[in-house]
Amino acid sequence: MLRATPRSIDEFRGLFSESPYPRQWPHIATGVTYRRAIATIAEHLGCEPDERVVYERRLAADPAGYAVSFLRATNTELLLLDDGYPPTDVGTSWDEFAAMVDVPARPVLRLESHSLEEAASARRDGFVALKTIAAYRGGLDRVSDHVVAALEANEQTGNPLPVQVHCGFGDSDLHLWRSDPSYLKPIVERFRETIFVLLHCYPFVREAGWMAHVYANVYFDLSLTIPHVSRPRAALEQALELAPVSKLLYASDAARTPELYLLAATWWRDVLADVLDDERDARLILRENALRVYAL
Repeated sequence: MLRATPRSIDEFRGLFSESPYPRQWPHIATGVTYRRAIATIAEHLGCEPDERVVYERRLAADPAGYAVSFLRATNTELLLLDDGYPPTDVGTSWDEFAAMVDVPARPVLRLESHSLEEAASARRDGFVALKTIAAYRGGLDRVSDHVVAALEANEQTGNPLPVQVHCGFGDSDLHLWRSDPSYLKPIVERFRETIFVLLHCYPFVREAGWMAHVYANVYFDLSLTIPHVSRPRAALEQALELAPVSKLLYASDAARTPELYLLAATWWRDVLADVLDDERDARLILRENALRVYAL
């Protein structure tokens, strides 16, 4: 969670977007998803569904207490937190945030900011997964030598950790076409003992679903996609066109602001209830698949 409180209504709007550009933030207020978010947040806060009222409530609240209220409303049992973003001078560390909201957490090691030795010893050091942002660092069509070497070191342990891979949209640092998860075909086939979890995936949801349909060692989520897209049902239906229910994991990617935890959890549950006929399938996606993949 970011340490700084948003200094303006536009900066508050920016927390609900992947755009880093202040000139873009006023436009966020006209977005379908943002308007729905304000209504959901206002209901949680017990206030009028107006963005300025919600913003003033946020400014007046104790940051820790505010974050706790949103996390508790999600019934989150365990957090898996990437230790690489945001940096700890800008945002809380994974263990600091877990202590703040009183929810158990486990760390995820970002390969781009750690050595090969650290990747090889990550399980022993308490990490539950590795993660790569190769999509931001040249693209998934040309994964760096460092990441490939880290994947080799991980697999050579004989008990490799799952590897999360950023796919699809994010902020303007990446070229969207290079974040297509189908570029990972050679990597997935080379490291067959490693489980790969494709993160986010929009607009390549069908491509991620195909990967999870074909490869036993590929799973995926729709974090960031939900809660950002205005039609989460369509995204979930695309994900499950090919992929088995046992291959899809719930996640939020709520890296910057606690409201996103509530929005993700609420909208995931709503759309799962709309699309699935069996409550047991929803439990697989919301809980059981992650417990199995990450050996929790």
